[in-house]
Amino acid sequence: MIGSTSMYDLDLVESRTEIGATWFDRSCWGGPYNVESKLLLFGHAFDDLRLARLALRTDNLNVRSQRALARLGLVHEGTLRSHMRRPDGSRRDSLYYSLLADEWPAVRDALLARVAARRVA
Repeated sequence: MIGSTSMYDLDLVESRTEIGATWFDRSCWGGPYNVESKLLLFGHAFDDLRLARLALRTDNLNVRSQRALARLGLVHEGTLRSHMRRPDGSRRDSLYYSLLADEWPAVRDALLARVAARRVA
């Protein structure tokens, strides 16, 4: 296995979901896997399930994740202060990001272009 990403807290009544923790083996960092897995997962959320929104959150100290979420086309909505405990027991702020259904077509096109560009290179 090279990594994992998942959907959780799926609420079909409210038409929303959250994307859970994503991780990849360090040997796969910088490769196409995050973009391609998110393209499939976001497509399932918006095209198959017809959801209105999806959200993700990350630790305020995880700058790599924040950059990746921005490159994926998600919008930073805000910060949940002292939201969770880290494994070392310290408190963390969680940065909340989202993608809305009406934003999905443009984001999908941008992600498809990134995937195509990698295949040509």
